[in-house]
Amino acid sequence: MQAGVALNPHTAVNNLENSIQDFDFVLVMSVNPGFGGQEFIEHTYQKIEDTRALFAKSGSKARIAVDGGINLSNAPRLIERGADVLVTGSSVFGSCNPTKAIAALKAI
Repeated sequence: MQAGVALNPHTAVNNLENSIQDFDFVLVMSVNPGFGGQEFIEHTYQKIEDTRALFAKSGSKARIAVDGGINLSNAPRLIERGADVLVTGSSVFGSCNPTKAIAALKAI
């Protein structure tokens, strides 16, 4: 079992400063929770960088997961910024070939 925390799009990363050592992962929400198919929120890239910097500063070994609006266009940049896990829904299950969509994401 692992402990994690989710950060909604408008929740600041610095809210984790006093508790980051308690978490195994941080889920950065890149859409507002509630329903699938929303457009990716662009400031998520900076939020991932800020989270990675907080980990470095604190010595945390936690992982960064990102959920919402992830597709083949933004996945490489998310990984470059420091994301460890990408959670997808619509880009896979809304495609005409989910198996091919998964394979393409895994190939990044």
